[in-house]
Amino acid sequence: MQFTCNTLDLIVAINTVSKAISNRTANPILSCMLLKAEGNDLYLIGTDLELSIKSKINANIQQGGSLALDAKLFPEIIRRLPEGLIEITSDENNYATIKCGKLEYKLAGQAGADYPELPVVEKNNAIVMFQDDLRNMIKSTIFSIATEETKPILMGELLEIENNEVTLVAVDGYRISAKKGIVSNNAGSLQAIIPGKNMNELSKILSSDKEDKMNVYFTDRNVLFELDNSIIISRLIEGKFINYKQNLKDDYETSFKVDKATLLNSVERISLISGIDKKQPIKIEMSGSELILSSNTTAGQGHEEIEISKEGPDLTIAFNPKFLLDVLRVIDEEEVTLTFKNSLTPCIIKSEKNDSYKYLILPLRLNA
Repeated sequence: MQFTCNTLDLIVAINTVSKAISNRTANPILSCMLLKAEGNDLYLIGTDLELSIKSKINANIQQGGSLALDAKLFPEIIRRLPEGLIEITSDENNYATIKCGKLEYKLAGQAGADYPELPVVEKNNAIVMFQDDLRNMIKSTIFSIATEETKPILMGELLEIENNEVTLVAVDGYRISAKKGIVSNNAGSLQAIIPGKNMNELSKILSSDKEDKMNVYFTDRNVLFELDNSIIISRLIEGKFINYKQNLKDDYETSFKVDKATLLNSVERISLISGIDKKQPIKIEMSGSELILSSNTTAGQGHEEIEISKEGPDLTIAFNPKFLLDVLRVIDEEEVTLTFKNSLTPCIIKSEKNDSYKYLILPLRLNA
C-alpha cells in the first residue's frame, strides 16, 4: 500500500473513526483502525463490533492495499505532524512508513485482511433526516438512558418514525425524555432501539449545519447513518420498549408556567445545598402565584421564591434536583409548563407552544 494525502483531511477522518474503537478489548485487532486504499480514495475504518464507522478522504493512491494500525499511537503521531502532504507506505511485513517533509516514522501494524468485516446494510428505503435535528434530539434525551446492565432495553434509545415525524425516547426507570423531529420524506412506520452509547458517539459526528442531511437505513439487526464522507453502523437492541406514551398523557390537577431561566438558576443554587447530602431531595411548594424551592441538609438551608402562573390546587412535592437540571438545561424555550396530579405521581415538563418535547420525572418522598 502506498498513498499521499493531506494531513488535515487524515486527522478529521481519524477523529471520526476513533469514536468506534474501544479502549478495552480482548481482541488486539480491535484496538487498531484499518487503513484501506482503493481507487482514488483512502478509507479509515474502526469498530468495536457494536459500533462501526467508515470515513473516506481523497488521496493519491500509488498502490492499493490495507493495513491495521494501533488506534492510539497512529492518531497521536498524525495529529502532531505539520500541515501539508503526508505519505504512508506499507510492506509485506505489515510495517507502515510515515513521511511528512523531513519527518519519518515506522509503525508495526497488522494485516488488513484480519480486520473484521463491517455489517452489511442494504441501502433500501432511505429515511432522510437533517443531521442537526437528530443531533439536538440526542442531546435532549441521552441523559435519561439507564446505566444498569440489568435493564439492557433501557440502555438504548427508542427511535420511532411515523410518516414524516421521528421521536427519540430514553427511559431509565425514574424519568422519560421524548423529543420529536422531522423526517424529510414519508418514511412510513418504524421502531428501533439503538444503544445509548452509540447514539452519544453519533451525536459528536453529526453536523451542526442546519442544511446538512443524511440518509438512514435499517435492517432487523443494524442501522446505518450515511453522511457525506462517513457511514456509521450501529447494532440494534432486540426486545420491546416500554409503552412510554401511556405515561406521558395529559392527566393532571395542578400546573404552572414559569420562566425557564429563572427556574433553572434557582434549582442550580438550591442544589448546592441538597447536593451535599446525596439522598436529600429539593422541596417544591406551589402556593398561589408563588413557587417555593427549599432544601434542608447537614450543610445548611436554602430557600427561594419564584413568581409563577398556576392553575389548580396548591401542591407540595420533592425531586432529585439533578433530574430537573438535566431537563431544564436542554430546553431552549423561554417558558415551560410543569403539570402534576398529586405529590406522589410524576411531573411532566412540556411546552404550551409546541409538542416537540415532553419529560417525565418521578418524585421523591419527603422526610417527615
